[in-house]
Amino acid sequence: MRGTVHHAYGYPTYGDLMHRTRVYRNGVLEAEGFPIADVSDQLADESAVVWFDLCRPTADELAAISEELGLHPLAVEDAVAEHQRPKLDRYASHLFVTAYAVALDTASGELRESEVDAFITGRALVTVRKDDHFDIDAVLDRWDGSPDLAKYGVGFLLHGLLDYVVDTHFEAVQSLDGEIEALEDQLFDDQPKDREMQRRTFQLRKSLVTVRRVVLPMREVVNSLLRRDLHVVDEPMLPYYQDVYDHVLRATEWTESLRDLVTTILETHLTVRGNRLNVIMKQVTSWAAIIAVPTAVTGFYGQNVPYPGFGNAAGFWTSTLITVGLSVALYVVFRRKGWL
Repeated sequence: MRGTVHHAYGYPTYGDLMHRTRVYRNGVLEAEGFPIADVSDQLADESAVVWFDLCRPTADELAAISEELGLHPLAVEDAVAEHQRPKLDRYASHLFVTAYAVALDTASGELRESEVDAFITGRALVTVRKDDHFDIDAVLDRWDGSPDLAKYGVGFLLHGLLDYVVDTHFEAVQSLDGEIEALEDQLFDDQPKDREMQRRTFQLRKSLVTVRRVVLPMREVVNSLLRRDLHVVDEPMLPYYQDVYDHVLRATEWTESLRDLVTTILETHLTVRGNRLNVIMKQVTSWAAIIAVPTAVTGFYGQNVPYPGFGNAAGFWTSTLITVGLSVALYVVFRRKGWL
């Protein structure tokens, strides 16, 4: 492999590529931050398990690494390509996993996705991030929090990665639930902000669709890893993977229920708007009827023909009393019906 240089902050780089590395021997973290060029030497020891992480690698850089680890060209191609579906691919010498960490911006309602790909061999885990939004330090914290499980090798490392990814799904769905509940409270507000609510509902529904797209396939990914014929998960690690699978199922079911809830909110919002429009129409119609009475009376008395009270004050007072009396009567009737 190419030689490495060191980043100004102390992280080693592969060419211009910042990377992270670790090696475990006999279940104990022995070294980290070593050059990727030393990975082959580390793997020469049968007791070693290696992890290294690449951020925004090019196809050429991945190709050089694939020669060292015997990675399949199709898997390398998928690691470079954007917007892959969450999946687990099985090759002769390794497995390939694509997953997404997500985070909801509660202010805008937008969901941010961070793709991570993983090459899984017998004694090495290679993670490939498409951007630096994926919090790889959170994965390391999970590994460091369970040092007693490190003896289970790649299965232990992969569990920490998937556990973090699924937790971001769960947190995003939980945040969406809170935002959707806030929308429910606005449905029957006395002073509704229809335009704002429509924009917010549309954005949350869009984010929910994105969450559903990355959460649902994870059920198949984790379930496949639990298969014994893949020989990735040792028997003692099965309960931990089962726990991740349970979280995936909960996030999936929660996502489906929120999708139904958003649809219900949209339908209820339209119904409430229709009801408000009906009330407004009744009010406008009622006032129009009240105004029509004096218009009719004054129009009638405005005829250029003799009628009772024509040409004297009695006619004026008669028309005035008729106008006021009928208007008040209509107002009382409409008020009792709840139209005003």
